Amino acid sequence: MKPIRKPFYGDPLFPYELVYQTAKNQDNELPDHIHDRYELVYIHQGNGIFFIDNTWYEQQPGDLFVIPGNTIHHSLPDYHNPIVSSAIFFAPALVSRTTLDDSYSHLLCFEIARQQSSYKFTLPENLKLRTEETLALMSEELNTRSIGYRESLLISLNQLLLRYNRHLMVNIHTHPKSPRIAPSWMMNALRKIDEHPERECSLASLAADANVSAPHFSRLFKKLTSMNITSYINAKRIIKAKELLLETEDNVSLISEICGFDTPTHFYRVFKALTGTTPNMYRNNKNSFE
Repeated sequence: MKPIRKPFYGDPLFPYELVYQTAKNQDNELPDHIHDRYELVYIHQGNGIFFIDNTWYEQQPGDLFVIPGNTIHHSLPDYHNPIVSSAIFFAPALVSRTTLDDSYSHLLCFEIARQQSSYKFTLPENLKLRTEETLALMSEELNTRSIGYRESLLISLNQLLLRYNRHLMVNIHTHPKSPRIAPSWMMNALRKIDEHPERECSLASLAADANVSAPHFSRLFKKLTSMNITSYINAKRIIKAKELLLETEDNVSLISEICGFDTPTHFYRVFKALTGTTPNMYRNNKNSFE
């Protein structure tokens, strides 16, 4: 199963969306998906598992998940104790344009999460309370839409990010690692794909490296990621392609080759399926994805 591209609607000049205190269960959760927006997920109640990039995390009340754009993820709530969570989606340009101090980045917590490949943070009680108060305020602003509500939402989002950034800078070296849910050989396989998605990587070779049978590897991979290996590798390649399209002047054919696609035609087809647009259109609409 290929990861899907989550669509966003609303005001294109204010790329922000809040999903407040929504009950999640295994029937209504999206499968593996990606999107350009940055995402904050706060767990109010329940338990489950969150797959982000190449790691599985336990979900518990008070947990915060910090998910940068173009990161494969999906949630698997517990069947008997489903998740109740709130999620904020926003384009990074929405907060980046308000930075007054050149030494500070609103997106610091996302940068730390990506650098450490660790997307879960357990908040102290005072920060949990602040988070819940801010989310409630945001929900009220969206419901009433009084004059200046967008300004209020942006102020609240920046304050929330500032609190997280300060907390992480103080606790970055002491923050506990999340427990490992997948076996080490599966983590090694995901790391291999993540580091070099452009390389040929077959089920047979991955299973041989892990010293397990191909059917067993395939079953566990599908169970943990909700995708088959080909779809997962293609998704990783497209994430890399999107970065090259926005950050380099390389032509599309060269990017296709760099990312491991046999032909530009195959690249176009997979890119369109996962992003809803063509590589050239994605590059030309660069500002829409920042």
